[in-house]
Amino acid sequence: MLADTDVLVVGAGQAGLAVSHELMAAGVDHVVVDRERAGAAWYLRWDSFTLVTPNHTIRLPGGAYDGDDPAGYLTREGIIAHLRRYRGSFGAPVIEHAGVEELRAADRGFVAETEGGPVRARRVVACTGAYHRERRPAVVDDLARHVPVIGSTSYRSPESVPDGRVLVIGGGQTAGQLTEELLLAGREVVLSAGRAPAMPRRVGDRDGIDWLIDAGFFEQTAARLPTSAARLSPNPLVTGRAGGHDLNLRTLAAAGAELLGHIVGVDDGRLVVADDLAESVRAGDEGWAVICRLIAQAAERMSVPVPDLPRMPPGSVPAAPAPRLAEFSAVVVACGFRPDYRWIGIPGVVDELGLPIQREGASTVAPGLYFTGVPWMRTRKSPLLLGVGEDAAVVAAQLAA
Repeated sequence: MLADTDVLVVGAGQAGLAVSHELMAAGVDHVVVDRERAGAAWYLRWDSFTLVTPNHTIRLPGGAYDGDDPAGYLTREGIIAHLRRYRGSFGAPVIEHAGVEELRAADRGFVAETEGGPVRARRVVACTGAYHRERRPAVVDDLARHVPVIGSTSYRSPESVPDGRVLVIGGGQTAGQLTEELLLAGREVVLSAGRAPAMPRRVGDRDGIDWLIDAGFFEQTAARLPTSAARLSPNPLVTGRAGGHDLNLRTLAAAGAELLGHIVGVDDGRLVVADDLAESVRAGDEGWAVICRLIAQAAERMSVPVPDLPRMPPGSVPAAPAPRLAEFSAVVVACGFRPDYRWIGIPGVVDELGLPIQREGASTVAPGLYFTGVPWMRTRKSPLLLGVGEDAAVVAAQLAA
């Protein structure tokens, strides 16, 4: 099924396909393998999923968005269809259902043990994306002994959740969007909130993302972060659902969600909750204020009028009383993801957070090993459809040289 190759690209999502496009253009022999199928990560999203960034930010090399709704937000099916067309447009040499179980160093390169047999490659590009393993707080194991627990990649729709009151745990984009969807379906929802920044969907007559692009927000590097751990912090809360609108802890509370702080345990059937909801709301408000300042600065640099900047409503968001676990029919856990490169059997290639130790995509530990689609690989936009193409071009140029 598989032949030895100069470059083995592991993963056929947007990162792997973008690398393949650039390698094809440079005439570099390569093959792309995927555990499931091209774009498989998008199939794990829930039924009503949409992008939170405008369609025009799909900027894959040779595969930029060219539809009739550049300011809209593609659905899950639309993203999958776009990647399928992209793959076919240049004949990407993708072999599906050939996941890499282990990658090890060998003479003059690497050997990848795949479902189709071993493959020898002189160089390897790991393009397995930013979403490897669902983060599951330890307290969830206690909850799972009493009530069904549904991970974010298993959630499909409100109908996929047992009837009754639902507890959602998480503070990022996914938790916010699933909470909103459950509320719109008439479900009672309690959200144990995290500390994601909030952002306005639109400012003036423009999408907030467009303002942030002009502000250089997505060009920020990890060197500007306050701590190394901040590389795994949640993205700003916003949604593309129903044409896009604001989504944050305040809007969810106004829509009927009951909010809690972090859950730290269970005592005699009742949830033990930290008294930190106010801190989570404040973190969202502060993120909103920072983004508005960036927008004002961008307008001034572009010599255009500073738009009216929306403000968060004043006042606190009350915390709900700690409920009993028996009140819930299910728990939905949406606490983000963590990297998992355990299939790379080469010591020292990742740091304490599990992220690759690399420079411009090239491993500083294992010569010949490269990465693309990694959070903060080069900039904030590295794992996004907005920026993964630029990183793919950088890596492919090194391979072609």
